Amino acid sequence: MEVQITALGAIIGLVISIGLIFIKVPPIYSLLVGALSGGLIGGASLVETVELMVSGAQGMMTAILRILAAGVLAGVLIESGAAESIAQTIIHKIGKTKALFALALATMLLTTVGVFIDIAVITVAPIALVIAKDTGISKSAILLAMIGGGKAGNIMSPNPNTIAVSEAFQTSLTSVMLAGVIPGIVALFVTYFLAKRLTKKGSFVEAVEVDDSANTSKELPPFIKAIAGPITAVILLSLRPLAGIVIDPMVALPLGGIIGSLIMGQAKHLVDQMNFGLSKMSSVAVLLIGTGTIAGIITNSTLGDILIDSISSLGLPIYLLAPLSGIVMSAATASTTSGSIVASSVFSKVLIESGFSALGGAAMIHAGATVLDHLPHGSFFHATAGSVSLSFKERLKLVPYESLIGLVITAVSVILFGLLKIA
Repeated sequence: MEVQITALGAIIGLVISIGLIFIKVPPIYSLLVGALSGGLIGGASLVETVELMVSGAQGMMTAILRILAAGVLAGVLIESGAAESIAQTIIHKIGKTKALFALALATMLLTTVGVFIDIAVITVAPIALVIAKDTGISKSAILLAMIGGGKAGNIMSPNPNTIAVSEAFQTSLTSVMLAGVIPGIVALFVTYFLAKRLTKKGSFVEAVEVDDSANTSKELPPFIKAIAGPITAVILLSLRPLAGIVIDPMVALPLGGIIGSLIMGQAKHLVDQMNFGLSKMSSVAVLLIGTGTIAGIITNSTLGDILIDSISSLGLPIYLLAPLSGIVMSAATASTTSGSIVASSVFSKVLIESGFSALGGAAMIHAGATVLDHLPHGSFFHATAGSVSLSFKERLKLVPYESLIGLVITAVSVILFGLLKIA
């Protein structure tokens, strides 16, 4: 369908979507209204606009199927207690002397194996509160350690944003995950350094908060059994680069979850675990449909050409479009997932046609989406604040530190895939 939307129409549609999200309209409806408005303002008829929206949403179906399948692994990890077991084991092994590093590492590992970053923080938080109370560490320090660790793991995880980015650029999920390893590890140590600076700043944990949150009396699966599911999934995904055997994430991720549940002896709870995972992934799948509609409008507009011309006229390399679009879209949606999905859907074709590598573009958009995904108009900001009972004002003070961690991830990714062109 040869319909050209003006750049102004696309921008206005995007601004309308952002504005509606800011005033707490459900993101799916915000994106639908923005897409419809952008198409009409951009010069398309009502019929043409709807067709572009539907076409954009249809382009998301492969990613949606893989994300829904990933819910099996996520559900097993969370509902079985495997995620909590992994976190407790890491923290206990490292010990309280390196408490902040242990918290960051535990949260990183949980997000790396497929747990949503907000759930990973909430899972580790009860243990973090106990440690903070015993060692006199501030709430701000432990929360930043967990958030930074989560960002580090999120960039190399088989999660919805990684799946969607790999799909948009038609590159393997394993490659996109591996592209985040070095930026993620660098971010882990930067997180530890920043969190240490906050050790004595802000409010501290009260005894009542520990009593309410440190209930670890339930029986958890052993670490070896808890990690079996994610390891299975990673091995299956790794067969493509290692042996040329292609096992799609739509098969590898749920199979890892099922095997993990069986090894932990929780086969009778598997259906409940799958239902829980589906409930978490369904909201992401619905969001993807909305992002597909706005992406359909922006992709068929002149906005991409204008951005490339602007970057070229400033003497900047074209590949900077990747991290910049990730940063802007994550700021607009206050979400790594939404930011990376919109940016990759809209600009993947432009980047590839400019001669830049698909993996490099995917990696840098994904990295850029970690810079401003924690802003207050998103749920992550409030969920993480609630996990350690941090006030709005004090939680707001962490935003610059979180952004710096995201910028480190982005800078390392740009160096690797933009300057050095290792992909």
